[in-house]
Amino acid sequence: MVHHATDNAPGAALTSAVPPSFVCLPGAKDSPVILHVPHSAREIPAQVRTGIVLGDAELERESDHIVDAWTAEIARDAAGGSRVRPWRFVNLLSRLVVDPERFLDEREEMRAVGMGAVYTRTTHREVLRDDAVDPGPLVERYFRPYARAMTEAVRERVERAGRAVVIDVHSYPSTPLPYELHGDGARPAVCLGTDPFHTPPALLDAAETAFAGFEVGLDSPFSGTYVPLEFYGSDARVTALMIEVRRDVYMTEPGGPAGPGLGRVARALAALVDAVSGPRP
Repeated sequence: MVHHATDNAPGAALTSAVPPSFVCLPGAKDSPVILHVPHSAREIPAQVRTGIVLGDAELERESDHIVDAWTAEIARDAAGGSRVRPWRFVNLLSRLVVDPERFLDEREEMRAVGMGAVYTRTTHREVLRDDAVDPGPLVERYFRPYARAMTEAVRERVERAGRAVVIDVHSYPSTPLPYELHGDGARPAVCLGTDPFHTPPALLDAAETAFAGFEVGLDSPFSGTYVPLEFYGSDARVTALMIEVRRDVYMTEPGGPAGPGLGRVARALAALVDAVSGPRP
């Protein structure tokens, strides 16, 4: 069974000597929905920090650019505003530790810019880690346990609710950064990332309706969804959608405070959660 924490767990965790990598916050027992928040944190354990070549000020600036700031709060507020409370799986460590949404093999296109599971380059394609650094220990310590726990969380929803709906909660900058492979495409207020197998038309329609108050686009500048490999491309009971909110919609860029737009985004996400929490269409 995956460990289930309370809403107080993340704050408590970050004060411990060795913070955990993630937390699973329970929702309604029969809810199929998991709000997945993989990139909201800035925390980097001391033993990982030693392998990053940036100075402290440079690292803070990089975190401003790479972290999906306030997305954990958006998911929290959406969960609180939903009629059927969703589950939340939240990464408590920075994606500069490991990025839990990357493939570990040649399927991962971001390896081309040094941003596979363990980043060696920054958002501006500068050196983050020496290329000679062995990513193996970080993968074993952080990536694989995260993947196993997320797999178990999805399996639990399938067993309990008959299906799982994974909604990834992300954000992206209003101006393209040098690391982006597809930065020349459209940058709508809300980008919906889809998968040809795991994003059925009913889920996409529900998202477009829920976010109707925003400019909505598909798969640009980011595409795809997160589905644990055990279910990926094979189990239609697991559906998935990525929500990418352009940061100027709800915060001051880069890395600044949240604004009133955060509430609008959270309410739209809550509407999506409610729309997909009932019987499967």
